Amino acid sequence: MNVSDLLMERFLALHPKLIDLSLGRLTRLLNALGNPHRRLPPVIHVAGTNGKGSTVAFMRSILEAADLNVHVYTSPHLVRFHERIRLGAVGGGKLVSEDLLVDEFERCEAANNGEAITVFEMTTAAAFLLFSEHPADVLLLEVGLGGEFDATNVIDTALATVVTPVSMDHSEYLGDTLELIAKAKAGIFKRGIPAVIAQQEHAEAEAVLERQAARAGANLIAFGQQFQVYEEDGRLIYQDEEGLLDLPLPRLPGKHQQSNAGTAIAALRASGFSHLPVNAFEQGVAHASWPARLQNLRQGKLVDLIPQGAELWLDGGHNPDGGKVLAAAMQDFHARHQRPLVMIVGMLATKDSSAFLNAFSGLATEVIAVPIPSQKVARSPEEVATMANVAGLKASASDSFTDALKTIAAREWPVAPRILMTGSLYLAGEILAANGTPPD
Repeated sequence: MNVSDLLMERFLALHPKLIDLSLGRLTRLLNALGNPHRRLPPVIHVAGTNGKGSTVAFMRSILEAADLNVHVYTSPHLVRFHERIRLGAVGGGKLVSEDLLVDEFERCEAANNGEAITVFEMTTAAAFLLFSEHPADVLLLEVGLGGEFDATNVIDTALATVVTPVSMDHSEYLGDTLELIAKAKAGIFKRGIPAVIAQQEHAEAEAVLERQAARAGANLIAFGQQFQVYEEDGRLIYQDEEGLLDLPLPRLPGKHQQSNAGTAIAALRASGFSHLPVNAFEQGVAHASWPARLQNLRQGKLVDLIPQGAELWLDGGHNPDGGKVLAAAMQDFHARHQRPLVMIVGMLATKDSSAFLNAFSGLATEVIAVPIPSQKVARSPEEVATMANVAGLKASASDSFTDALKTIAAREWPVAPRILMTGSLYLAGEILAANGTPPD
């Protein structure tokens, strides 16, 4: 265990709740640290339910292709906490080192002086310290949860604010309707600052976001109004009031990634980066990567277990809309190359597992439910398998994802299967660690 892990375990004792949306505790700590959140590089602030990380990945890839220095703050991590903090450098940033992270954690712990504070608030303070002390051209700042009362929303200003697709998730914290969740996400909008709204799956969420942008006095830049993105003749076409970009399709698979790429471009152009050379947009869209988002695992310890010729895909999708998007991508894959789809699924009890699994009815040949050992609130494999059966899917339970892969490999397959491991980002992290391919 790293020293940083030991420190975070110590932080857990400072507040009884893992999540407690508030700005007061963090504002107090930041004040004790000299207010590093007011000395950050220019910020692009990103909220939403699905697609936040991918949108940030596209922005980072484009900016770095233009030789700009880009800091990034995202959550959650998959394998190591260090994935959450990327310090920029010309030629490409690096994940924060253990030594730097420990130093900032210790400074934050000393300044906090034993006061109540959540782990996310403490780690956000450490990230802000790092970002304030290392120059960069831009900071891509992803909201942890919600928006209005998320720890990242202590910032006073931004180049632009962005809300990716909003759907039902974390309703125990944000509200039990799409309207309430969208309102919480829109809490990052600021007067006079561009508010970029991605293509939304739900009209009621879109209406709330636009209304809240108007109330905040933000400059609305919405998909379908101020910008468009679509595929044409195997190319990605982006268009706004400044003109048209004819770009390669994203390397990240799935039509939803085309929308995420378009949102990223809209955010950059709204932030004053329209002057970037066209080849930066081309290279950035073509080369952006984001682990556990329809990631095709081609090598590693787990890949060695699958049947010869089979495909192994990993995705951290876990909510109903995430399931719909993922099922649509699997349907597209099937249309191009027909294979039986076998799903290995582990889910948390806090997620709407039934709605997620319903999206694959009639598409998946079989579901093998597995545990998520690191999570106390994970559903049992038997419970997930029962939900899959109710959704009309043939399902069984397995003791681990490794055993599930071995079960699949032990069968005869006239056509090698397409295996999709999904249901939780926590499960995805365990899979990447077991495969020996952690994010870098």
